[in-house]
Amino acid sequence: MGPSPRGGAYTYDWIENLLGLNMHSSDRVLHGYQQPRIGDTIALGANTMRIERLEPNHNLAWRSTDGKWVWAFVLIQHGAQTRLISRNRFRLTSALGRLGMLGMEPASLLMERKMLLGIKQRAERLARAPAYFALTGQR
Repeated sequence: MGPSPRGGAYTYDWIENLLGLNMHSSDRVLHGYQQPRIGDTIALGANTMRIERLEPNHNLAWRSTDGKWVWAFVLIQHGAQTRLISRNRFRLTSALGRLGMLGMEPASLLMERKMLLGIKQRAERLARAPAYFALTGQR
């Protein structure tokens, strides 16, 4: 996940790119990015995000280098199904920032929903692939 050459954000790329984020959502797994480590960074516009917490198959949390934005992804197992939860938290220190968020929240909701649906589609497609079963031994 992240700007090119990474796999994009699985949202509306054209909107992301209007903001100068250089997103190109991939429909395949980019194997070179499957071993994230604490401290890895990605640039999202003016923000640089750093991996702060990483528990494989459970959670991934990014924090902006200015400390004002945290973005976390958590996987919760429910029997044979898995739920992916994405949460953002912003520290808005000015009245202008808080006012700007009034417009950003609805837009962010649409983008986040598209992202989660995009991840779901890709995960379900991968889980149906014969190569996935051969590698994992799962059915």
